[in-house]
Amino acid sequence: MNQIFYDTDLKSRSDLITRQKAGQYDWVTPKDLYDTLDKEFHFSLDPCATQENAKCSRYFTPEINGLSQDWGNHIVFMNPPYGRMISRWVKKAYSASQVGATVVCLLPARTDTSWWWDYCMRGKIRFIRGRVKFEGRNTKGVLVKYPATFSSAIVIFQAIANKGLNDKEVSNE
Repeated sequence: MNQIFYDTDLKSRSDLITRQKAGQYDWVTPKDLYDTLDKEFHFSLDPCATQENAKCSRYFTPEINGLSQDWGNHIVFMNPPYGRMISRWVKKAYSASQVGATVVCLLPARTDTSWWWDYCMRGKIRFIRGRVKFEGRNTKGVLVKYPATFSSAIVIFQAIANKGLNDKEVSNE
């Protein structure tokens, strides 16, 4: 089988499954999971938000495009859209950490992808026990909770000055 065709087909199928489950690419972080992490890190920026689901007082909406913004020295919570653009978000998180930001990412634990190996393996990884139950509105506007169809992890890219933060297991049970 042609490897390029297989990779393209696999990405299309994965993207379709993710979208079919919730009817959207945006998976809203459960409040209890965010609150646990915020107690430890004290977040100041949410670069992947809407006005309705922003976790921090400073946030970037899709119209502002967090990928094109400077994340400065913020302590960032990032739950990126889980579609084809996720690799760009993970690369941005890693790059921002290299110039002063600390970025805590809620990501699908897709250890078979190049973005995982190229960037996540450079951070601190905390696998989440159990499946995250994401919140949000489906395409009909109904508020729902969807258990993820995949395992998740917290990946932490720390600025040099913040390397002393402790590693902890995160549970979703």
